[in-house]
Amino acid sequence: MLQLSFPQAMANADTVMASADLPVAPDEVIAALVTREVERWWGSADTYRMTGWNADLRVGGSWSVVVKTANGQRLPASGEFLEIEMPRRIVQTRRYDWDHPALGRKETTVAYLLEPIGDGTRLTICHGGFAGFPDAAAEHAEGWARVLGWLQGYLGGAT
Repeated sequence: MLQLSFPQAMANADTVMASADLPVAPDEVIAALVTREVERWWGSADTYRMTGWNADLRVGGSWSVVVKTANGQRLPASGEFLEIEMPRRIVQTRRYDWDHPALGRKETTVAYLLEPIGDGTRLTICHGGFAGFPDAAAEHAEGWARVLGWLQGYLGGAT
């Protein structure tokens, strides 16, 4: 049986790295990350929820979502898929289509890297493009640790 640890995340001046072990196969992890399934688990009542997920999962395809905050504010985000190597790697751009307090509308790049381990998958996230925005990098490191915790719980691996 796969022994799960708490999600880990850290940031340097340009990049956020986060990782979690998940108790399901890589294709199930990918489905949770890049399909409407995102709306089922990404968020909580006291933070924010993802709504209106839409994605054209192909290189050059776009994705979009609306982040609905706990106070009802609706904040759109979007991007483009740059690389897709199923079931081991997806790279996409990400930008907030509103003025994020620490990042503005700067576009960043998120890579999801999936590695089979035992009875599950190690998901590593490499989120780059924060050069000159150290507060945004630190905030996103905290955010990715929280998101990976939600994902672990959703996939049945709460520690």
